[in-house]
Amino acid sequence: MKDVISIKDVTYRYIQDEEENTALNEVSLNIKEGEFLAIIGHNGSGKSTLSKLMNGILMPTSGDIKIFDLNTKDPENIWKIRQSAGMVFQNPDNQLVATIVEEDVAFGPENLGVSPKEIRQRVDWALDIVGMLDYKKQKPHQLSGGQKQRIAIAGILAMKPRCIILDEPTAMLDPSGRREVINTIKHLNKDEKMTIVHITHYMDEIVDADRVIVMEKGKIAMEGKPREIFSQVEKLTSLRLDVPQITELAFELSKEGIDIDSNILTVDEMVNQLWQSN
Repeated sequence: MKDVISIKDVTYRYIQDEEENTALNEVSLNIKEGEFLAIIGHNGSGKSTLSKLMNGILMPTSGDIKIFDLNTKDPENIWKIRQSAGMVFQNPDNQLVATIVEEDVAFGPENLGVSPKEIRQRVDWALDIVGMLDYKKQKPHQLSGGQKQRIAIAGILAMKPRCIILDEPTAMLDPSGRREVINTIKHLNKDEKMTIVHITHYMDEIVDADRVIVMEKGKIAMEGKPREIFSQVEKLTSLRLDVPQITELAFELSKEGIDIDSNILTVDEMVNQLWQSN
């Protein structure tokens, strides 16, 4: 599979209170087409800065970022990059621009100059994918937080991107809203074959990711499959990160001498392990 996003030796520095700070320090990373990549890290680790660099919102101080072979440093590429790599942020209220759901989803393709007939098809298609087609005549302010975020995702989908970058999209949602959005993300990746970059601090959201990147002090501290990453409970704790609750339980049971794998990720795996041990 080819690279969708190529990040090579990227450093990003910014000025705050007349002092220069380094948010990212010579980060290199390749993201494959169709991959579900998760990026985790505590506040200030550089993960959100990295997401904004991927979408051309920020420009690297040094190094290069290419989205589908388009360098973000070239101003002529930015519009194409943002069409190819859609961005979903924390607060859905900041992304909704219209007073009716279907009008909001149509906003992006209208700005791309898509024909009205094609827009109609895209709006219905996008709303159907996120499970919100029945709400197309609703007013966004009448929806729940999870529903609003799904509308925001539909608005990105209507522009037909090949990759979606989600910067802590569930941070402001209740557990029900989080489940709605995570199920949507999984559907986009598995069924629609879309490349997903999911930045979060909720570990249980990314147990199904293909790969996990752990950020710390502007660098990649760990990289691997979820099971490889979350089995290293003590190392994650030293990086001020949690692990999925079920993995933590397995780790504690293993420490107490109970014969159980310490790299369990799901409740079903825990049940099977306990069943087999009896």
